[in-house]
Amino acid sequence: MKKPLVVILMGSRADEAHCQKIAEAARAYGLEVHLRIGSAHKTPAHVSALLAAYEADPRPKVYITVAGRSNALSGFTDGSVSAPVIACPPPSEAFGGADLYSSIRMPSGIAPAVVLEPVNAALLAAKILGLTSESVQAAVKHSQAQQGEKILDDDRVLMQAEHEKGYHYDAD
Repeated sequence: MKKPLVVILMGSRADEAHCQKIAEAARAYGLEVHLRIGSAHKTPAHVSALLAAYEADPRPKVYITVAGRSNALSGFTDGSVSAPVIACPPPSEAFGGADLYSSIRMPSGIAPAVVLEPVNAALLAAKILGLTSESVQAAVKHSQAQQGEKILDDDRVLMQAEHEKGYHYDAD
């Protein structure tokens, strides 16, 4: 049986480092990841062909789109597919953050989720795909448990250091 699929579609090669962070995190949940490049502005026929091919694949999937400035890629993708789309635009200082509006304001009937942190975009994809895959759901739960344990470990270390300094709290 094939693994659930995350298609990461970037607008240009300049977005690759951002996309690799998403891919690495998604693979950690046991998801298959395909990285592709296509521009809604410059290569719409190519993007349409890619999306049609992926839509023909019957397995559960999520698309993560990565495009900055004028993010037509997320809206174009969302309007072309039936699977969930997550927009994860790369960070940009060029326009004082105003380019983010092209990711969060979409026309009626176009509804990609927007997640700014690459690792969190992968987590949302895993949670969605975990609805149809017990192994992905288990990987998400394991990751969440590990994160919780790290917080508890950090608290224990802090409390020990405070105790050694002579500070004691009633909640100890």
